[in-house]
Amino acid sequence: MLRDGQDPDADVPTVLFLCVHNAGRSQMAMGFFRHYAGGRAAVWSGGSEPASDVNPSAVTAMTEVGIDISVATPQVWTDEIVRAADVVVTMGCGDTCPMFPGKRYLDWVLDDPAGQGVDAVRPIRDEINGRVRALLDELGVPAATS
Repeated sequence: MLRDGQDPDADVPTVLFLCVHNAGRSQMAMGFFRHYAGGRAAVWSGGSEPASDVNPSAVTAMTEVGIDISVATPQVWTDEIVRAADVVVTMGCGDTCPMFPGKRYLDWVLDDPAGQGVDAVRPIRDEINGRVRALLDELGVPAATS
């Protein structure tokens, strides 16, 4: 399942991060979101063609900032999960990303970390960090400082 253990009926905002392989950008975004939201919002992620493992450079880059995504597993999204999300953030999945009328979508144009070393992934990580913090602010979810 794509959820992070939150009750889908809980009265908290729910964000879904989508990309093709669910191995880099969406996993980093979910890691930051979970870290900063601290249970005050729910977060899920998924891909149209999930990879077998999370990108090792993304894992290393996130570990450098104190967030462990090493146990994450790329998942395929389902229509049920997309419909349940309050905000769907797409990252490079183009026409394969599901679109449902009335759903709030954000498209984050970010470099793809696939096949990149950690030096190339750090700026992508940092960009995602800033965007996640801004999204939490928009949603009225105070970001944890730790």
